[in-house]
Amino acid sequence: MRFLKNKRLIAGVVIVLAIVAMAMWPESIEVSSAKVVQGPMQVTVDEDGETRVRDKFVVSAPVAGRLQRIELEPGDAVVKGKTIVARLSTADAPLLDPRMRGELEAAADAARAAVGQARAELDRSTTELARAKTTLQRQQELMKAGAIAADNLDAAETAVATATEARKAAEFAVSRSQYELQTAQARLKAPAPAGRAVEVVAPVSGVILKRLRESESVVPAGEPLLEIGEPGKSEIVADFLSTDAVRIQPGAAVLIEGWGGNEPLKGRVRRIEPAGFMKVSALGVEEQRVNVLIDFDDLSMATRLGDAYRVEVHVVVWREENVVKAPVGALFRRGNDWAAFVIDGEQVRLTTTELGQRNDQEAQILKGLSAGQTVVLHPPDTLTDGARVRVRSTP
Repeated sequence: MRFLKNKRLIAGVVIVLAIVAMAMWPESIEVSSAKVVQGPMQVTVDEDGETRVRDKFVVSAPVAGRLQRIELEPGDAVVKGKTIVARLSTADAPLLDPRMRGELEAAADAARAAVGQARAELDRSTTELARAKTTLQRQQELMKAGAIAADNLDAAETAVATATEARKAAEFAVSRSQYELQTAQARLKAPAPAGRAVEVVAPVSGVILKRLRESESVVPAGEPLLEIGEPGKSEIVADFLSTDAVRIQPGAAVLIEGWGGNEPLKGRVRRIEPAGFMKVSALGVEEQRVNVLIDFDDLSMATRLGDAYRVEVHVVVWREENVVKAPVGALFRRGNDWAAFVIDGEQVRLTTTELGQRNDQEAQILKGLSAGQTVVLHPPDTLTDGARVRVRSTP
């Protein structure tokens, strides 16, 4: 009997101790988790931009007179030298005094010099394109022999593409300067008799972008009437903060989103303008901005976007194909260092880490964490080293 009483007493003490231990046992904290992985990562600078037809031509009235109603509408195609874009009935021509004639002759000489300058630039760009193609052919042969790296071949291909676009721009510059010369020479010619219709033909082939004058009215010489361009030769201009613009390099890859399609478009940075400008943000803060010009990789997609269409651009300033990375939501500051909670069984372990590059979603891990580890995502303030946790199930 005494043995049974002692046995019951011991069992009671054990039960009481178990109840006390369960009451004092720390409660598990429910947390979300994420994996540390290894793979590609890139860092971008993001900004809103808008499309812009690279070469626009403003058709102006060659003489003063009464403009007839312009029937062409934005989007209508025109052919260089054939499509009549406007008709004017000339007014009585004013007499040209010696001073005015001298000014017009000087303007014609300046326009003629501009044509020569544009043609010289075309010759220079043609030479540079030929040189770039020769370099590309040499690099391709060296690549086949395994004598150079792939980056050198990519640089040569980019140089050919850049030189090709530069030559196209030079060709448009020649066309523009020739048209300006024609305008300057036309002002020196004797105008048609009053009441005779003067027909204005399209200086270039393209489409009507804007109709600056529509109804019949009296216009002075040089009054803008229409704006002509070719949407297929569009570019994107985005103004970045100057602190972001210095991180961008010509030829950098660009992802174009927010244009209306489901898939992002691709592009390349063509130029970072050397002069910045001040712009007041929506919050009233003065910011120094720099225009960055971007070309489409696929020119056929540029035709789907007109002039001054809004887009979102993401310029790649850093990219690596194989890095250890973790979600930025799992990282937090601990003094001057970065740290994360690593889930080890049912407990967490506070781990100090060293970061490299970061974007909005991920951070490059240089030290402290390794691929395959599970970390706490958005750790609460109550979480401490060694605390018991249970991972929240994802729906």
